[in-house]
Amino acid sequence: MRVAINALFWNQPATGSGQYVRRLVAHLVPLFPDLEVLLVAPRGQSIHRAPQQAQIVSTSGTARNGLSKLRYEQRTYVRAATDWSADLLHVPYFAPPRWTARPTVVTIHDLIPLLLRGYRGGPLVRAYTAWVSAAARRADRVLTDSRAAARDIVAHLGIPEERVQVIYLAADPSFRPVSREADVELAAVRERLHLPEQYLLYLGGFDRRKQVPELLAAYAHAGLAAEWPLVVAGRLPSSDSAFSPDPRPIARALGIQDAVQFTGWVDEADKPALYRGARAFVFPSIYEGFGLPVLEALACGTPVIACHGSSLEEVAGPGGLLVDATDSEALADAMRQLVLDDRLRESLSRAGLAHARQFTWDATASQTARAYREVLDGRS
Repeated sequence: MRVAINALFWNQPATGSGQYVRRLVAHLVPLFPDLEVLLVAPRGQSIHRAPQQAQIVSTSGTARNGLSKLRYEQRTYVRAATDWSADLLHVPYFAPPRWTARPTVVTIHDLIPLLLRGYRGGPLVRAYTAWVSAAARRADRVLTDSRAAARDIVAHLGIPEERVQVIYLAADPSFRPVSREADVELAAVRERLHLPEQYLLYLGGFDRRKQVPELLAAYAHAGLAAEWPLVVAGRLPSSDSAFSPDPRPIARALGIQDAVQFTGWVDEADKPALYRGARAFVFPSIYEGFGLPVLEALACGTPVIACHGSSLEEVAGPGGLLVDATDSEALADAMRQLVLDDRLRESLSRAGLAHARQFTWDATASQTARAYREVLDGRS
């Protein structure tokens, strides 16, 4: 079986789609040597660190702007897959081709552009979303990361349940527990990032659905600033806006600027130690298709505070304290509980570790390969 995978996001490992396609292919190739993987990329885009067994296919067209990207997704990628006699196309993000005779699988991680008003963009973005939504309805199989995302896809795209399949993601093996005494990585990261000895952690983006202003307000209300600093990690907004509010003036207005440390961008290699050093990981996002940071924290033995709704209930499982997304007092109380109650923290840590071990990239790859075969068998 020869599968042509759209590798447009391959060189963007900081994005969810980039991480997904890289890790999926890295596990598909060794597990299924009879599976020929073609990584199809626009002209001028190299494919960094691809598995040796994967075949790199450079197309005749580029994807440098909106129009050329659409042309690549809808025509050039399909033509290249056809020229290379691919049996099946897999688009690992929400942009399947609308017309192709080849069987098609698309992975839709979430429906944020459809469900959240502030993420819908201008007329061109909305037109693009409508186009790929129509294309997704023609796909032979839609893969998605959680049961919550699957419900949204069925409800809002009108795709029959039998064509939607949940395949969970996983944390990288580097996210693992290490005893504090033996954690040389933590010591190095603490020194490099000037981290306090004990802290609560947020790591993620700053767009409005992440609710960082609400996190800061709840932290201020919790009364923990004197002994438990809050580390806020991630690339800060370049400017203050309604879509991505700068959290620094908010912290100053709340009077907690001395207790909140903004690290800025954090290298992937430093994230496991950053999670391990935290008393708790606080992630009050109102919507996620999966929520990989939550699973990464649990895999490091760090309990999580997250919000009800979307996928986070599935991902956090028994390792999380879940609160209502609009309840600031509940969020503050959850932080106080995990700081003050050692037994609760240890219980959540053990349960979270056991839960996180159920998610593996081998399982993700195996289920994806099975989906490919089912689609091909259904077409034969």
